[in-house]
Amino acid sequence: MVIQPAPAAIALAMVCDDGRPFSGLPVLEKGSVWLVGAGPGDPGLLTLHAVNALRQADVIVHDALVNADCLKMAKPGAVLEFAGKRGGKPSPKQRDISLRLVELARAGHRVLRLKGGDPFVFGRGGEEALTLVENRIPFRIVPGITAGIGGLAYAGIPVTHREVTHAVTFLTGHDLGRRRA
Repeated sequence: MVIQPAPAAIALAMVCDDGRPFSGLPVLEKGSVWLVGAGPGDPGLLTLHAVNALRQADVIVHDALVNADCLKMAKPGAVLEFAGKRGGKPSPKQRDISLRLVELARAGHRVLRLKGGDPFVFGRGGEEALTLVENRIPFRIVPGITAGIGGLAYAGIPVTHREVTHAVTFLTGHDLGRRRA
């Protein structure tokens, strides 16, 4: 049996009059930043909090791993800023991205930092959060499905299984000591 994810159009159909999916979800306040995981690429795997943020954000600073179909859920008039990194290609420095989030929030925007996977699994979300704390910018963290788990699940491979695997380890191919970003 193959289970197909729900199309993104369903997520868009579930919005309230104010643009937020369902009532009772948090409001993205002016002058604040949400660090949000977009999951492993399929728009159907966005969390309701991620869709909620997309429908409220004035500015969306997104990385290269975010599926373009996810960005189609942004509210009309939202500004999309690309801040992606790709190995071996020119890309913004992490410090510049973090400071851009501060600049946008201080200008009174509702800022969404949309990252592929989960913002705290190799996503440099921790560095961005520390910069926001240092600059006293209010922020929220919205986890996403990390590709290391979501990709396996889509392929029908369990990450753990009592009879086969008992541990999961995630390793990065980069560290700050070897390559400065």
